[in-house]
Amino acid sequence: MIATLLFVAFVVMMLVGVPIGAALGLAGAACIALANVDAQWFGLLAVPQNFYAGLGKYPLLAIPMFVLVGSIFDRSGVALRLVNFAIAIVGRGPGMLPLVAILVAMFLGGISGSGPANAAAVGAVMIAAMSRAGYPPAFSASVVGAAAATDILIPPSVAFIVYSVMVPAASVPALFAAGMVPGVLAGLALIIPAVWMARSNKMGALEATLPRPEFWKSFREATWGLAAPVLILGGMRAGWFTPTEAAVVAVFYGLFVGMVIYRTIRVKDLFVILRESGELSAVILLVVSLAGIFAYSLATLGVIDPVAKAITNSGLGEYGVLALLIVMLITVGMFLDGVSIFLIFVPLLWPIVQFYKWDPVWFGVILTLKVALGQFTPPLAVNLMVSCRIANVRMEDTVRWVGWMLFAMFLVMVAVIAWPQLALWLPAKLGY
Repeated sequence: MIATLLFVAFVVMMLVGVPIGAALGLAGAACIALANVDAQWFGLLAVPQNFYAGLGKYPLLAIPMFVLVGSIFDRSGVALRLVNFAIAIVGRGPGMLPLVAILVAMFLGGISGSGPANAAAVGAVMIAAMSRAGYPPAFSASVVGAAAATDILIPPSVAFIVYSVMVPAASVPALFAAGMVPGVLAGLALIIPAVWMARSNKMGALEATLPRPEFWKSFREATWGLAAPVLILGGMRAGWFTPTEAAVVAVFYGLFVGMVIYRTIRVKDLFVILRESGELSAVILLVVSLAGIFAYSLATLGVIDPVAKAITNSGLGEYGVLALLIVMLITVGMFLDGVSIFLIFVPLLWPIVQFYKWDPVWFGVILTLKVALGQFTPPLAVNLMVSCRIANVRMEDTVRWVGWMLFAMFLVMVAVIAWPQLALWLPAKLGY
């Protein structure tokens, strides 16, 4: 009964507009109190203990740093220079600007770990450029919102860091390596419907008339941005620094590029950058810590084992259970953000992973692919919200375009399920 109340209270608070973190914490605390009515203080001393336990984990230090990296590179002008370089490579013509938007978003995924920050950085440059070329604003917002979703698959990734904290059997370097091939495949899969829709609907009629940037000049200007993922990922691979330390290195590299090389960031801009990244980091980490209370309630109330046994004994079989989980998480992903999905469902799903002996790294990639789909699945799609705000369109207007890109990325998820080596080959090759 108390276990039922835990979920009912959480859902009701969400429906009445209580923030996700507060809903998790309050529902968990109320059920702890009800389960310990005979104990002193109703057992509520477990609340601050688990609040701290949810937050006091070393890998989580990387989250505010990678959020700060996204904010720095957003303001440094790296995205604009990468766009010019990509256009110099692929040229002008119908469907080329959507292709460039996706490629640049994939590349920026190797710098920041935040999908919304990626959407903001790419959208600020590409949506205006696509508008000048004759692309409808709703289509431009759909392309940018979908492209930014590759950010949580291509390392570094905040989602992988959170998953690693919850599943110690999956290390951060192994998850980063495992996300690379599926992330690239997801980006390539998005290119196909984006270019096809642009050409079949005769969009971008003015694109061919726009000037093409000079190759060598744009390459020189983009060199510092191109070097960032090499420094971050190469340094981790070489053993120079851990993923958490890599985030700090990326911050100082971004500041050096923005303040010394490009000179697009001034000293007075630092306060705004630090404030924005501090606010976003605080929201993420507060949700993580409050979810620790919710997870403790799940464990102490004995909810996890009955749910896991009910699913594994349902007679659906291994792939039937996997299909059920995907359908469930796709539905949930329409209403919750990625970090919340991880925090709520990983404790529930982990016994199922152990029962079927699924590789924890592979399952983490599958779960992250689902979260990536949720980032641009209406009605609550964080990336799409950002790109729609920049394009000044309603999210409803993007549905006819974004549906095809959702289907393309869904096929990538099916491919990774069917062929696990798409995710596991690179970690094995690198020795993780």
